[in-house]
Amino acid sequence: MAEKSKRGFASMDKEKQREIASKGGKAAHEKGTAHEFTPEEAREAGRKGGETVSKDRQHMAEIGRKGGEAVSEDREHMSEIGSKGGKNSHKNNK
Repeated sequence: MAEKSKRGFASMDKEKQREIASKGGKAAHEKGTAHEFTPEEAREAGRKGGETVSKDRQHMAEIGRKGGEAVSEDREHMSEIGSKGGKNSHKNNK
């Protein structure tokens, strides 16, 4: 398959693209033509985005791993969890 050439907007670095897109959004708001999401529309968009992201198993595994690493660095929190777990296991063994 032939490789697409990157010209114009696509050839710019991500920061430059973001800068231009931001200016366009601000201009649309000033002009009064920008779309304002209702709470229902925002909720639906978030739900759809969550469904899409959660289908990427590798991405979700990466998120979980990073979260686990971050939590396990909090020694006080881990100690509390371990203490509660120990108390619960003693109750179950009686």
